[in-house]
Amino acid sequence: MPVQNQADTFDIGGEYTVKRLGFGAMRLTGEDIIGRPEDEEYAHEVLQHAVDLGVDLIDTADSYGPGVSERLIAEALDTTRDDLVVATKGGLLRNRDGDWLPMGDPDYLRNAHLCSLDRLGVESIDLYQYHRPDPDTDFEDSIQALAELKDDGVVDHVGVSNVTVEQLDQARDIVEIATVQNQYNVGHRDDEDVLQACEEYGIGFIPWFPLGAGDLDSVGDTIDDVAQAHDASRQQIALAWLLHHSDVTLPIPGTSSIEHLEENVAASAIDLTDDELARLTEAGE
Repeated sequence: MPVQNQADTFDIGGEYTVKRLGFGAMRLTGEDIIGRPEDEEYAHEVLQHAVDLGVDLIDTADSYGPGVSERLIAEALDTTRDDLVVATKGGLLRNRDGDWLPMGDPDYLRNAHLCSLDRLGVESIDLYQYHRPDPDTDFEDSIQALAELKDDGVVDHVGVSNVTVEQLDQARDIVEIATVQNQYNVGHRDDEDVLQACEEYGIGFIPWFPLGAGDLDSVGDTIDDVAQAHDASRQQIALAWLLHHSDVTLPIPGTSSIEHLEENVAASAIDLTDDELARLTEAGE
């Protein structure tokens, strides 16, 4: 069967051209995504190696650590370089029990953005994403705060995360939306309609949890067959499927291991046939 064609790059906001396989920096922090890692120098090496391998999209959030992931990125990389896009998020808190708590108050978002600017060591954030809608704050008020930050020149592009199609449309009425980041992988496709909307609008779709963990069990036999044919792992095929499934997907697999990082990046070179793509797609429906 012929190989399914795929675009190698995507233009975020029509401006920043990035390779479609990025890196998620959440897991560089301490246990349970709290505090600094035991070996900070190794975390720096992972980030540096990702860039050396050609990764030019790094995704993080102020709640990873909290604040730790952003600081590690600034310590390890030149966050001001033109050929690197650093995306971060605001609007999600961590309490002492490690719970994730939405916080969409406009004043809070403005302050969170200032803190991210300082930790990342930049004057403007390449891509600033609203981490999760807050049921206690009007969604449009939260987005308006990000729109004002863009108008002020301290955010280059605005993204949203964990949204419905309706919320995406509400956000687009206020400000140009460059990306959407929702949970999505070959075994979990509850937000297929959001991906389709992104395709229609030319918006980048950043699937979080792209490797799926237990989600891949739902497509186990099929993904194992395809992996065997390519002498690859389940995780590599899961990433290859995301890259082939849609030209707007920007997977950001995260790891604290250089070995796993290299395996993830190698997945971008896997060419799935039309038959393999169809089988994987059908298995996850």
